[in-house]
Amino acid sequence: MAGRFGFVGRAVTAHYDRKTGRIVVELSSKVIVAFSPGDAEGLESAKPSRLEAIEISPSGFGIHFPAVDADLYVPGIIEGFLGSKTWMASRLGRIGGRSRSRAKKAAARANGRLGGRPRKALSGPAAPVRASALSQRRAALRDAAPE
Repeated sequence: MAGRFGFVGRAVTAHYDRKTGRIVVELSSKVIVAFSPGDAEGLESAKPSRLEAIEISPSGFGIHFPAVDADLYVPGIIEGFLGSKTWMASRLGRIGGRSRSRAKKAAARANGRLGGRPRKALSGPAAPVRASALSQRRAALRDAAPE
C-alpha cells in the first residue's frame, strides 16, 4: 500500500476490542491502527455484538463487517478518512456547530446586535439602497449603546 505516507502495509488481523470499544487492525508492517466504530462510515450506529465478525479481503486492502454490511478501505483508514468526503465534512460541520466557546458566544451576540448575518452584496440599482440602510442601522445601534 503506497500513498502519501509511503508503504504502510496490508491488514493481517482485525478484531473488535470490547474492553476499549475500538476496532483494532494490525498491518503487515507491524503498525497497529485502532479506532472507534463511531468514527467510521457505516459503523457509527452498530452495536458491539455486530462488530465481532470481521473479514479481511484477500488483498488485505479491505475490511468487511458482515453483520452490518459495511466495508472499510485500509489505505483510507491510514490516511485518516474513515468515510466518504461528504460524510466526513458533515461530521466536522456538526462538531463545529456544537462549539460553545466564549469567543463563539461573544461573536454571535455581537452579530445579533448588528441585525444578524449580513446579506449578500447586491448588484444593480438596489445595492446602494440596501448598503446605506444597513449602515444607518449599525449607526443607530452604536448610538443607542450605553457607554
